[in-house]
Amino acid sequence: MLTLGVLLLMLVLILVAAEVFTNALEHFGERIGISEGVTGSLFAAVGTALPETMVPLLAIFAGTTNHQVNEEIGVGAILGAPLMLATLSIFLMAMSVYRARGMQGHLRPEHTGLTRDLNFFLIAFSFAAIALFVPHDLPVVRTVIGFGMVFIYFIYVMLTLRASASLVQDGHATEAEGAMFLTRIGLPKNMFTIVLQLLLGLGLLVAGAKGFISGVEEASHLLGMSPLLLSLIIVPIATELPEKVNSILWIRRGKDTLAFGNITGALVFQGTLLPAIGITLTPWLPERQVFAGVVITLVAMLWLRYLVSRGGLRVWHLIPNGVLYVTYLVVALN
Repeated sequence: MLTLGVLLLMLVLILVAAEVFTNALEHFGERIGISEGVTGSLFAAVGTALPETMVPLLAIFAGTTNHQVNEEIGVGAILGAPLMLATLSIFLMAMSVYRARGMQGHLRPEHTGLTRDLNFFLIAFSFAAIALFVPHDLPVVRTVIGFGMVFIYFIYVMLTLRASASLVQDGHATEAEGAMFLTRIGLPKNMFTIVLQLLLGLGLLVAGAKGFISGVEEASHLLGMSPLLLSLIIVPIATELPEKVNSILWIRRGKDTLAFGNITGALVFQGTLLPAIGITLTPWLPERQVFAGVVITLVAMLWLRYLVSRGGLRVWHLIPNGVLYVTYLVVALN
């Protein structure tokens, strides 16, 4: 019980830190006058992805004394987050407006930004899938793939920022929700305070993620599950899903662009930079749970990309994404 209590405490710290960080990011986006697409796909996506980003990074670079456990937690957290985003998160977001819009109701994210997110993710994550089968005696090939994925994300950021100006002119400018946390205790709202809150959130994230890694190792023994499987299933739900409540809130308020961008932008971030680290610094092998997760993630996003290419999204269209998540659980747990 003590182990689970510590794990829960670290999780709460991570989620509070992410909220502090994301709140500052929204005000940063509003202050510099960027579009909802940039705020959703870049700032909000990266900000809400930080909890599960910190877990694999700290596991690989500064985890426990057990090197194998560190690698399993790292690989599981790296691949588990895109899996959950592509399946469960998108399904829950769509179902949250089922009563208001009906199963035939339309979902109306800004088309060009969503298409760009999906295209970049599918290209980058395909390289991550290919890298599973690159032998370890070809480290140069793995390194080239890893750097290529980093470059893909750099191009994505440049194109997303370039599209911002025209989107702002079309009425898609960012508007922060609520006051900034540090201004509520009397600090002035300026760039210094925004940066201070960003750094505060980041520091709390690092501290929480470090404690969470140790808790995952102990919990894996307690529950009789491997650190890899625990990281593939439990860690993304615990660290990512609560933050994707932002997407549910946004879509229920009719802000479909922000809602989708928060998920697909996080997908691009976590489908490029983190797998690049995993490919170069971990075994990155096609184990059954790992390979199944990669395939199901790609199938889910290919389905969404197909729907977008048809020119319209309806609520019921995203039910298969939820089915795919259940399919993965059946495959992984058997």
